[in-house]
Amino acid sequence: MRQSPANRILILLKTDGPQLASAVGDALGISSEAARQQLTKMAEEGLVEPLTEAAAGRGRPRQFWHLTASGNRQFPDGHADLTATLLATMVSQLGQSAVDTVISARETETLRRYRSEIDRTADLASRVASLAAIRTQEGYMADHWQEDDGSLMLVENHCPICAAACACAGFCRSELETFRTVLGAKVEREEHILLGARRCAYRIRAAA
Repeated sequence: MRQSPANRILILLKTDGPQLASAVGDALGISSEAARQQLTKMAEEGLVEPLTEAAAGRGRPRQFWHLTASGNRQFPDGHADLTATLLATMVSQLGQSAVDTVISARETETLRRYRSEIDRTADLASRVASLAAIRTQEGYMADHWQEDDGSLMLVENHCPICAAACACAGFCRSELETFRTVLGAKVEREEHILLGARRCAYRIRAAA
């Protein structure tokens, strides 16, 4: 990959995650404004996009830049092919039940871990915030907010298991059920990366 400013930014965001324009400028040895102009140009090309995070106290919201799906596709992913091949081989050699067993075991372990980190006595908004934080740590680049109608949104801007999910939709079904169980709420997926959306988005409402 040629080391043009755009390519250097792609590598920076890929290796270090979302960055402020000022941090991008520092890494490239250019001003924050020059970095912001380059990021804006890359956003127009669909390679990056900003994610606004509320600042603590009375500070202005901070705008972090991260790779879009198109930006991520600039990097070859041999692991994705390997994952898809392994799952296909498992199905052909051992049957679908073997994959279902793997998915079930993963769901059980994920539930155990999430339950240990999410306070079930907290209100729903706090539980969603905790889940978003966990998912971000896992590489999903999650965000959350409350809508005007009182429902809550959980959005995942990246899917680190996309190859597995593409090969076996059971992973996505399992994650949806995990969210419902760990949040103790109604959760519906409204946007889905596997269906061509830029992100996965979930609308969450309190259980009846």
